[in-house]
Amino acid sequence: MVRPRRPSAQTVLVLDALAGDPAEWRYGYELGRQVGLKAGSLYPILIRLCDRGLLDATWEADPAPGRPPRHLYRLTDEGVRWAAEVAARPAPARPAVRPHLREAW
Repeated sequence: MVRPRRPSAQTVLVLDALAGDPAEWRYGYELGRQVGLKAGSLYPILIRLCDRGLLDATWEADPAPGRPPRHLYRLTDEGVRWAAEVAARPAPARPAVRPHLREAW
């Protein structure tokens, strides 16, 4: 039996941002700024979500003159359901932090 695993905190941030308006197409730079992730963390998350059928991706149809088209993302219907499921799950409990013990010199 496969145990469902909670996605990483970074993935949850991306899902929450996209779930705010699931019908709106969003581009990566905008998402990265909103959730505080750099490209090296954000784009692998977006690629995994696309590969799992949770995101639709397309190229911008009419980019501003002089700017290349951007890649746009939005949640699929399955992605919307999964994002709601993830949001409803309790966050994992954090282990208790032990006070730092100083060594006597």
